[in-house]
Amino acid sequence: MKNITLTNTCDCGANNSKELFGLANDERESINSIKESPVDLAEVLFISSYPPRECGIATYSQDLIKVLNLKFSNSFSFKVCAMESNGNTYPYPDEVKFVLKTSVAAAYKQLALKINKEKNIKIVLVQHEFGFFHVQEQAFVEFLNLLAKPVIIVFHTVLPNPNEKFKLNVQQIAEACESIIVMTNTSAEILMRDYDVPQQKINMIAHGTHLVPRLSKPTLKLKYKLKGRKVLTTFGLLSSGKSIETTIEALPAIVKKCPEALFLVIGKTHPEVVKTDGEAYREMLEQRVAQLEMRDHVRFINKYVDLPELLEYLQLTDIYLFTTNDPNQAVSGTFVYAMSCGCPIISTPIPHAKELITKDTGFIFDFRNSEQLAAAVLQLLNNDTLRRNIGINTLQKIASTAWENSAISHAKLFSKILGIKNTLRYNLPAINLNHLKDMTTVTGIIQFSVINRPDIRSGYTLDDNARALVATCMNFALSGDKKNITSIKKYLGFIKYCQESEGDLLNYVDKGLNFTVQNEEVNLDDSNGRAIWALGYLFSIKKLLPEKIIVDATAIIEKSLRHMETIHSTRAMAFAIKGLYHYHLSSESAESLLLIKTFADRLVGMYEHESAKNWEWYESYLTYANSILPEALLYAWLLTGETIYKDIALRSFSFLLSHIYNENGIEVISNKHWLQKGEKAGKFGEQPIDVAYTIMTLSQFYDVFHDEDYRLKMETAFNWFLGENRLHQIIYNPCTGGCYDGLEEFNINLNQGAESTVSYLLARLTIEKYKH
Repeated sequence: MKNITLTNTCDCGANNSKELFGLANDERESINSIKESPVDLAEVLFISSYPPRECGIATYSQDLIKVLNLKFSNSFSFKVCAMESNGNTYPYPDEVKFVLKTSVAAAYKQLALKINKEKNIKIVLVQHEFGFFHVQEQAFVEFLNLLAKPVIIVFHTVLPNPNEKFKLNVQQIAEACESIIVMTNTSAEILMRDYDVPQQKINMIAHGTHLVPRLSKPTLKLKYKLKGRKVLTTFGLLSSGKSIETTIEALPAIVKKCPEALFLVIGKTHPEVVKTDGEAYREMLEQRVAQLEMRDHVRFINKYVDLPELLEYLQLTDIYLFTTNDPNQAVSGTFVYAMSCGCPIISTPIPHAKELITKDTGFIFDFRNSEQLAAAVLQLLNNDTLRRNIGINTLQKIASTAWENSAISHAKLFSKILGIKNTLRYNLPAINLNHLKDMTTVTGIIQFSVINRPDIRSGYTLDDNARALVATCMNFALSGDKKNITSIKKYLGFIKYCQESEGDLLNYVDKGLNFTVQNEEVNLDDSNGRAIWALGYLFSIKKLLPEKIIVDATAIIEKSLRHMETIHSTRAMAFAIKGLYHYHLSSESAESLLLIKTFADRLVGMYEHESAKNWEWYESYLTYANSILPEALLYAWLLTGETIYKDIALRSFSFLLSHIYNENGIEVISNKHWLQKGEKAGKFGEQPIDVAYTIMTLSQFYDVFHDEDYRLKMETAFNWFLGENRLHQIIYNPCTGGCYDGLEEFNINLNQGAESTVSYLLARLTIEKYKH
């Protein structure tokens, strides 16, 4: 192409030749955004626009750095060199240690020399937009070549069909850096096809998105005085490139068939537009709204909206509209933010939209085509089911782009560049019971959720309430918070409700508290075993609990013991041994000790029958909750001193670990294909519950044998929840406190039901005592 127009989404222009390079104040030299980092941490310096500068890339960098610090502040230190233009300067936060005046040629060399002298700086990451450097293109390239540190360039814009001069500029930038990040596959293809950039230098890391709690849409509409309205939304710094008029021209046709429609235009006018044109564009839009008599159907929110408020507006939105008129805009942070809030999307065909939007997630329409836009809007507004399904699909489509996952991808790239393998140190999230509480009613914990919203239609299970009782007891022992006692009573009460007159327990209860036919269709031994585990574990914190709770638990467990000997299910016996171990330590019941020996001997018999060379296990397959079998024999040895229990526990646990740990970390047995003796393990379908049980077993083995390998494997297993897994995506959701239901072949199951959420909490509470 002969002429290239650079389109900026940021206030990137600079033309004041008197601007000078300057360092920020001395405090910025040593203070990290969260805490002062140890001097031996590798420092990553971000060169970017940065808040309080109002600019999309500034916000992007701050969001990324915030999550990098939350997840990896024990692995790296993150600092910022803030870019400034047009004589502007800002009161920056502490993580900003340098300031670069982008229009001053001499400033680049001075910055390069300063960076080279700083031993702690190991990587320089540049957030690149052509408008940042258009005044000093050559000085920027020379700056990159002067740096003695590895450089990562993040191209926010990649233009196709460049002329020779533009192509050469991009090639010089690419040659000067160690690695390149782009945010779409289209951008990667353009770099390879039009700029001859080698594929191995390019990394695709999608634009990050925020996890949101999925608040009630009616509640939010009431809060923002939008009750009864069908809300269409767009947001961002306002400029003519947004083509807001495309929607305004479509409104009469939309309102004619959907009178409750309202168009929200969120965002102040772009600062660079204000400098040159004032508010002319906004005033033109307002005038056109008046001409079309649409004032009751358009609301301008003329301010830079803070993130929490913005995310609430997006969560109440029925359809998000992205109407840019620039076909070369590579990426939009606005519509991916909207997707992360479950909004159906209607967009013009920029590359980013064409990659993400399908018939299942929204509609694409031609640039400036108001008629097409109106038709797409009406198709969604007039079909609540379609709109709701598309909203859920957008959540699934965009889930992998959460900022937490972006941080993982960046951290792994940093490690790769520095030649560090498998040494990322994930920060422990705070213990968060919010989703556990949300899932719990006056009866007990609900079985399933739709995304993070409890689905009362799924009813309750003994299994989930037993696990919830263990987790709550663990949390009470750890925190001493007496609020846990209420929850303990509730989960214990549910177990009591499930107990029949003969002492056995039913598992499935519907929302009306009726026992369902499932109780007659499946074997309930495992459920009964889990209940004994929970009841027994409660006795391990007996001294902390009110006497009434202990009396009730004693009555339930003593009644259950009447029929326990009839249980022969492998895992039911193992769960029972775990519970009876704690109960026996508290009560010294001869009956419980006899049952422990009976069940342990049965497990030994199963092991001796099935084990063979290369198969040291109790069954001819590995299925679910495998680790509790060797753990149960370990408990039996601790009580009885029978050496055979210990020996088989050690051998079988070693065998299990050899099948679920590999060079990538932990990959538990697939719930889609059990591992049969003599066959290869199935892939995909990894469940949080199996990772949690493995962690709990590793904890017990480590406490008994003090083998450091057990502790390291425990840490590796817990990191699975935080993103150290096959997909490099978070399984634990720090926004809700919930845990996703599984790791599938290409995606995460976004539902956050009771089993997965409680399993994560069991793992998190177990790992707490080793965090130092």
